[in-house]
Amino acid sequence: MSLVHGEKNEDTISEGVMKSAARQDQETQRQILVLHTPHVNSDSDVEGLVLGESSFHEQVTISDSQSDHIHIEEIYNIQKHVACLKLNTLYSSSGEVNLDVLQEMLADNKQDSVIGWYRQRRHSEQHMTFREKLVHEKLKSALKNPHMIFLLLTSSRVTPTDSTHRMEYSAFTSRSRRFVNIPVLVTNLGLLEQQSYWKVSAPCSASGYDLTMNKHRSRFFSPSGLLKEVDEMNKMNDSLQVELQKACREVEESERAVEALQLEVSALRKNLREKQQSSTEKVAETSSPVEPRNNQLLLKAVRALLGSCPLLLTQRLSLQAFPVPSTDTKAADSDREQEQPALLQDDCGTKQRGALQGRGRKRRRNNC
Repeated sequence: MSLVHGEKNEDTISEGVMKSAARQDQETQRQILVLHTPHVNSDSDVEGLVLGESSFHEQVTISDSQSDHIHIEEIYNIQKHVACLKLNTLYSSSGEVNLDVLQEMLADNKQDSVIGWYRQRRHSEQHMTFREKLVHEKLKSALKNPHMIFLLLTSSRVTPTDSTHRMEYSAFTSRSRRFVNIPVLVTNLGLLEQQSYWKVSAPCSASGYDLTMNKHRSRFFSPSGLLKEVDEMNKMNDSLQVELQKACREVEESERAVEALQLEVSALRKNLREKQQSSTEKVAETSSPVEPRNNQLLLKAVRALLGSCPLLLTQRLSLQAFPVPSTDTKAADSDREQEQPALLQDDCGTKQRGALQGRGRKRRRNNC
């Protein structure tokens, strides 16, 4: 990723609008995505150093006027980054830079390759905090690089389920303790013209390259110029498409057959219901009502036991809802009681006579 800082001078050089460079290489195009990777995989903010190189380009425009127009471009080419192992280890709480930690982070990298530093925050705006501005000035004096840049990367949640996040980035630089935002544009992440993105690599003029390519071309490329694996994959794809179409036709035919069978089954069920309904109606018309079957022996026994009970024969109730025997039932009961003693008396008389006759016979026998 390359950043351009432009200045336009009339008699004196003043700050101008800062814009992104249009010329970028393949290595710098992926730095933004690489910087976001540790931020996504960590639970806290991430910060570190930005390595690369910076260059100045001066363009003088001569005109008929007395003053010349001078346009200076400062290009920052970001090539690498070094992340801190822990947060707030590069500097103290007061913003003082820890030189030991700085040297440990650089390791084999040269101090001159540091062109700035970066910080990644979550759910925050694209603005530098007071602490970040203080650390930036301290780093400038510690590394003795007045043209350092600060790269700020922020992520925010787009959906409530955390399934989609928005990644934003911006670059800042300071001039006379005034921080200015540098617009950043990455070619393969923006909407530019086809010509600015698609670039044909320059042909190699070395004879050894042509000899090596001609020697091994037949192993990887087909006569048509395509890779052999691509041809095989295309053939496999065609065969899979044919089999898939055949299976789709079979499924379609089976579904139509199932639909026809379902129609036949529904028609048969309808005919069966109609036949059952007509048969039940005919049976109801021809058959007579069935008389209820009673247990005659049980009825006779109940009548013999309970038929003469006055409480069961009466229809009168007392104030307490108890049955009261009627006068007719009382008379019938008295008649029955009178008949029963008479019968008992007759039975007793016959028994006494029989007993007296038996005693008389015994006496006669004894006399004899």
